[in-house]
Amino acid sequence: MTASTSATSQFPSVLVTASGSYLPEKILTNDDLSKMMDTSDEWIRQRSGIRQRHIIGDDELTSDMAVNAARNALDMAGLSVDAIDGIIVATTTPDDTFPSTASTVQKKLGAFNAFAFDIQAVCAGFVYALDTADAMIKAGKARKMLIIGAEAFSRILDWTDRGTAVLFGDGAGAVVLEADDNAPDWGILSSVIFTDGRFRDILYVDGGPSRGHVGTVKMSGQDVFKHAVEKLAHCLDAAIEASGKSVSEIDWLVPHQANLRIINMLQKKLNMPDERVVRTVDRHANTSAASIPLAFDEVMRKDMISAGDIVAFEGIGGGLAWGAAIARIGKP
Repeated sequence: MTASTSATSQFPSVLVTASGSYLPEKILTNDDLSKMMDTSDEWIRQRSGIRQRHIIGDDELTSDMAVNAARNALDMAGLSVDAIDGIIVATTTPDDTFPSTASTVQKKLGAFNAFAFDIQAVCAGFVYALDTADAMIKAGKARKMLIIGAEAFSRILDWTDRGTAVLFGDGAGAVVLEADDNAPDWGILSSVIFTDGRFRDILYVDGGPSRGHVGTVKMSGQDVFKHAVEKLAHCLDAAIEASGKSVSEIDWLVPHQANLRIINMLQKKLNMPDERVVRTVDRHANTSAASIPLAFDEVMRKDMISAGDIVAFEGIGGGLAWGAAIARIGKP
């Protein structure tokens, strides 16, 4: 288990200055799924809160979605691709075994001043990427970075398994991080990440290059639910404590969008009103590493989050891997 906490005065603040997102055009509703398998809109909504999901096009790749989200984020930030020093793509569904999807994104963007690499922590990938980028910027390795979560989860689903196929969707979200030497108590205030490989068998894909086949998602839903509630509550507490803030100072919860019941339980723990908890799971389903930045960009685009607001991010996925981050958004 590792944790990174807020910067001291010798390090720059790592500001979250912009966001972007992309959703594929095709929408698959619960009613559509009921024609493909033994399920119903009522059954899916009752268990997850999901009513639809977006599905990547036949001619689209994970990198294409990532590039679209990144361009939107750069536009919001008012930055050219030449200003970016580093790109991290959090994904479980890369274009290729190698090279990294991030290097493909770099090429498609023309961001040739940037190093680029992938992070694979499934649904916790965006938080892991934030944690990594925060450390790299504070260490002086970069000043401006693109952090992208992008997933084509529909490519690794068993469409005869209603226990998994109804839960996931495709999409991409991105944020821009910028170093600022004169903005104490702004930007990423804390991040904590955890892993416990003993729980691998409750959420995994039964394939990979060394196994000789791609495989599909396998999940023990009840076990995942139990661990998610327990571990997300714990890591949120740890991140809030590390940030030096109190629960009452958190303005927004932008959670991983996996299950409405889990989100509601975390909301109750933080004692936050409905209007301060971002929910997109009904329309996006679980987009894994993309779900947090997708949800974040939605409220950013609606000008719901103001500069100076303190946001809590959290996510858990296969590994098990989980984590949380606290950030004061925007520039002072």
